[in-house]
Amino acid sequence: MFGELIELFVSTWEYLASHGPEFGTALIDHLKLVGVSLGVAMLVCLPLGVWTSRSRFASLTFMNVVNGMRVVPSLAILFLVVPYLGLSVTSAAVALTVLAMPPILINTDAAFRNLDSAILEAAQGMGMTKRQVLFRVEIPLALPVVMTGIRTAAVEVIASATLAAFVGSGGLGIYITRGFAMYDYAILMVGALPVAALTLAAESVLNFLQRALQPPAYGKSM
Repeated sequence: MFGELIELFVSTWEYLASHGPEFGTALIDHLKLVGVSLGVAMLVCLPLGVWTSRSRFASLTFMNVVNGMRVVPSLAILFLVVPYLGLSVTSAAVALTVLAMPPILINTDAAFRNLDSAILEAAQGMGMTKRQVLFRVEIPLALPVVMTGIRTAAVEVIASATLAAFVGSGGLGIYITRGFAMYDYAILMVGALPVAALTLAAESVLNFLQRALQPPAYGKSM
């Protein structure tokens, strides 16, 4: 058993060494896809989350839609957009953006909705404008919870970006699909191991950032 495992890793390394340029391109494509999907989701959901926390109409409208999106598998979303956008990177990016939106929006909404009203009233009592309260008080206090949503979305998107291979969009998923097609576990591992490493790295880095952004007074009150 142990010998077979060593042989598998040796075969994986040999395949990776012989396909270095292709692997580099696949890794870059994977990271670009993740970056674009997360970036768009954050640009849409961060301000939207602030709005839903303040507006009952926006909350009822958008939160219900987002909660419905959470039950749809990312692979299903991918194949739903293919007839309209074709087998392209755009299809994969749209599917991954939809996947990333719910955790970011839900956590942003919860972060701003559950801020201590006494702190906000004190800030207003000091003469701060609404803009100053938002940027100097609300955002710093809400950031740790918002970062939790971003971290969840990042982990899900990095893992699910392998599905881009199904629509010919490249990324590390090409090795997973190729490994399954050829019944070769070494090729499959060339895609699976880097995805696992990227996922763990994103989890660790974003968890560190979340802790670094935690205001001392806020952390003690929790």
